[in-house]
Amino acid sequence: MSVSVTSSENATVEVHRVARATAVIAFGNITSRILGLARETILSYLFGASVAVDAFKIATIVPRGLYDLLIGGHVNSALVPVLSEYAEKEDRDNLWQLISALLWIAVVGMALLVVGIELAAPYIIRVVASDEVTPEILDEATVLLRITAPALFFLSLFAVVSSLLYALRRFTWPAFAASAFNLTIVAMTVAFAQQIGITAAALGWLLGAIVQLVIQWPGLQGIHLQLHFLWRHPGVRTIALLYVPVMFSLVLDVLINRPFSYNLASRTGEGSIAYMEWATTLVQFPQGLVATAVSIAVLPTLSRQATYKDRGLAEFKDTLGLGLRLSLALIIPATIGLIVFAAPIVALVFEHGEFTSADTLITAKALRLYMLGLPFAALDLLLVYSFYARQDTLTPAAVGVVSLVAYMVTVLVLLDSAGLYALMIADSVKHCLHASISGWLLLRRIGGLSHQRLVETAGKAMIAALVMGLVGKGMLYLLEPSFGDSKLVDELVLVVGAGGASGVFYLFLADRLGVEEIQLFFKKIRQKLAARY
Repeated sequence: MSVSVTSSENATVEVHRVARATAVIAFGNITSRILGLARETILSYLFGASVAVDAFKIATIVPRGLYDLLIGGHVNSALVPVLSEYAEKEDRDNLWQLISALLWIAVVGMALLVVGIELAAPYIIRVVASDEVTPEILDEATVLLRITAPALFFLSLFAVVSSLLYALRRFTWPAFAASAFNLTIVAMTVAFAQQIGITAAALGWLLGAIVQLVIQWPGLQGIHLQLHFLWRHPGVRTIALLYVPVMFSLVLDVLINRPFSYNLASRTGEGSIAYMEWATTLVQFPQGLVATAVSIAVLPTLSRQATYKDRGLAEFKDTLGLGLRLSLALIIPATIGLIVFAAPIVALVFEHGEFTSADTLITAKALRLYMLGLPFAALDLLLVYSFYARQDTLTPAAVGVVSLVAYMVTVLVLLDSAGLYALMIADSVKHCLHASISGWLLLRRIGGLSHQRLVETAGKAMIAALVMGLVGKGMLYLLEPSFGDSKLVDELVLVVGAGGASGVFYLFLADRLGVEEIQLFFKKIRQKLAARY
């Protein structure tokens, strides 16, 4: 009897830990997205569609691309799972040795790379830029690249440090790193743009990389790093082997998928690439709030549980089931809400200046089509992270190749009839196929997810979300005729007022229907109110 109680208590503790971590990461993600949008808005306001902005964009492509390819892909696929395994063994001296080795590799490797970029900057810019770019832009971009390139050094150190904090389940400081990065760029641009022009944004890029590393310091308390270049540490080899399939996937995305998508989008009419990017920007909000937040919150726990055989597998299933239920309870209403409020949201965010109501209609339709794949994308990310937790990066990479082929075939088949929207439909097909194959393969390996109530949670969340959608649609029908065209206050009332009321209604209805993850939310509120009063 005591064992059962202990197991139940452990499960409750894990639910609360995942819920807290998800909330922290989600808040950090939404803050980062808002500041990122503010960064782009300020650049367009201060510099417009100018040579300076083109040069800055070209100059940041190189460090950003190299970070994604050489560093960023390591974090969740290799670094966190391996570091979590060492953390679970409570062999902290061995963990500190591995971290020291990774830091030394990052320091030496990135220092050499940065020096190479500095020396070859003019040639790199000419390779990255198109043939139509003017010499003036090339010269400006070369100067800016030499400013932004050293950011790679600090970004690499941040990747290692944040991975360690995630492995130790210290989520707060890494969760707000991107916010600090974007805030620094915004502050530097606003403060110094008049004096030094676009160079202020480039300096903000470099300083932002430093700031997001420095703010991790409070989370590193109690960690003893050793100044030894232990590059032969077995953990280094494991991380390297895990990352090879991930790098292959990233290369496919950067060299094949993105050029393919942009090329076909450009053939569907003027402004098509912009419509695609605007819609994608809005998709990233729920993706960051739900999919990324939940997946990162459970990854360290899944990685620890994957190191054990019997008890670990049962706990692994429970944690994965919790993550999937939480994702379903949050992503389904987010999907329905964005489908219903797509036009008002696009108008609020983008319909200013040269962006017309016709642009709003096209972007809103693209957004709605992206939404069809959002629930699958959210579940798929958690499934992929589950493979990473089991130190299997080959399977997600192989599934990624299959889904990429399906994406390309779908686009080519639908392009003549659907035009630009073929890309959004194909993207949803890709996520649906990737999630289905990943789920099937994972469930075969772990023996299913019995007793996790996934269908029940999905059904209840869908009922509550559909009712919420009908309520939101009704509110739009009643409010829109009384408003003028493209007025900021009117758009805020529609999005924040009607949208917020619909969201509250979903939470209430989901609580009444017995969606446990939503009930946990209300339980927390009642506990805080009881403690205060």
